[in-house]
Amino acid sequence: MAVDDNELIQFRVSSAPYARSGELDAFREAYGRRILRFDIEPLDEHPLQFDFVLRSLPDFAIASGSRSPMRLRRTRELIDNDDLFLLVVTRGAAELGQHGRVASLGDGEATLLSASGTPTSFVVPTSSHTISYRFRRDLLRPHIRNLDDLVIRPIAGGSQVLRLLTGYSSVLNDQSALATADLRRAVTAHMHDLAVLLLGGKAEPHLTGGLRAARLKALKDDILQRIAQSSLSVDEIARSQQISERYIRRLFADDGTTFTDFVREARLARAWQMLTDASQLRRPIHAIAYESGFGDLSYFNRAFRQRYGMTPSDARELAADRD
Repeated sequence: MAVDDNELIQFRVSSAPYARSGELDAFREAYGRRILRFDIEPLDEHPLQFDFVLRSLPDFAIASGSRSPMRLRRTRELIDNDDLFLLVVTRGAAELGQHGRVASLGDGEATLLSASGTPTSFVVPTSSHTISYRFRRDLLRPHIRNLDDLVIRPIAGGSQVLRLLTGYSSVLNDQSALATADLRRAVTAHMHDLAVLLLGGKAEPHLTGGLRAARLKALKDDILQRIAQSSLSVDEIARSQQISERYIRRLFADDGTTFTDFVREARLARAWQMLTDASQLRRPIHAIAYESGFGDLSYFNRAFRQRYGMTPSDARELAADRD
């Protein structure tokens, strides 16, 4: 599972081109058996549809996407490693069997699978969207007793750590967060930290780094979704995230900023984007300021000039000149 030079590898797996050319058997062999290590069979004569994005970092991988109703089997001949997989059903349903156990999952639920040992069955009874995380067994084993006892045990969708894990995994879409080998290794470590906490492992001091990173990512995402609210406050975010205001301030301090500064920078970035958008050149500047969350136009003008070294009107004229 190692990736040369600690790079991020990303590619899309889709059955659509094979369906158009009448070569779905080739898809099932090339992608099903050779890459995913599963035999894939359409369920109840449903046309085979499979569309996933696979991302691989050193010692960690994630596959997310949608599939039609199907049955998947991993036989002994397809077992080629001893990694562990966390399968999350984000929409739809799935039934998984391994080690003589069966887990039926619905929206938001998850379970752990082992790539080693006994064969695996995986039935998707309806069109579904799933996320699969691939973890190194030897990175989890020191922190969790009896890992295989946790295989095919349903994990409730309401689990706070599961929500943080799935939210933090979106960092793989952020190229700046993966720009260096050190950052990519940090993301891998954080994902394993969160998996340990999700599976009931001991939250040793070095494991809390992953939890802090996931918490901060969830905070920032929540703020950005509410950034247009001029009344946005740390108290509102604390209630939304079910953590204390003090903890929020500490997370931002550890990140080298403050809640207030992050909100201001996000609002200014939103205003800059709208001011320089050719489709919005005729919109009043005050309307853009208010839509960016600024309730005071004078403060917006001062903050904008301090941040970008020009007035909002200057930024708009610069964008117009480029067009």
